[in-house]
Amino acid sequence: MSASPAIDVVIPTAGRESLAALLEALVGGRVAERLDGRIIVVDDRPGLDAAPMPAVGAEVVRGPGCGPAAARNAGWRAASAEWVAFLDDDVVPDPDWAQRLLDDVGSLPASVAGSQGVVRVPLPPDRPPTDWERNVAGLESARWATADLAYRRVALAAVGGFDERFQRAYREDSDLGLRIVWAGWRIERGGRAVTHPVRPAGRWVSVRLQAGNADDVLMRALHGRDWRAAAGAPPGRLRRHLVTSVAGA
Repeated sequence: MSASPAIDVVIPTAGRESLAALLEALVGGRVAERLDGRIIVVDDRPGLDAAPMPAVGAEVVRGPGCGPAAARNAGWRAASAEWVAFLDDDVVPDPDWAQRLLDDVGSLPASVAGSQGVVRVPLPPDRPPTDWERNVAGLESARWATADLAYRRVALAAVGGFDERFQRAYREDSDLGLRIVWAGWRIERGGRAVTHPVRPAGRWVSVRLQAGNADDVLMRALHGRDWRAAAGAPPGRLRRHLVTSVAGA
């Protein structure tokens, strides 16, 4: 039996309080030791005068402060392991996450460059979900969501990593997945799992959602009019907005 590959865990963050709980779970579960790798936190808080980020059990890399795509690039370029596992800073990994990750990637052939984990989004059991909650729940079926996605470092280097023109947490993962696949590799789904809570929407959530239309335009410019089918993406927000407006929703 071949030895398990080494895996570094990269977590981009803008300073959410949830990061502490994630690091506690990873350190308490001896994840770095189990994966024979490192936990790398990319501090992407804007402002060069930000106080040092407390990240017990992790190495902290300073990000450029211009979005998750650039932050993840800073993280994987600081990594040295064969595989790089990306986690969002607000997920909660299952207790067996590290072992399941090793199981997911340990026997993959060289033609497979990525392994996507299972993402669970708990919705309120006592009422219908809001539009924002349904939007977040889309992570459960999304293809190539970097809430929990591991890539071979050589594949990331071959395609140049994330496109930093995507400055929001939207479409940068789909763009990378398409470039990985079109370069000849495959991305498979694994059995490990994380829980992704729904954060409070905030007063500007509709503005942030509509801003994603610009990323859809960039995706079409980069990958052609059929990019949604290739990436397994649902109809765009603008189209859904027009449909619901005409319907009087």
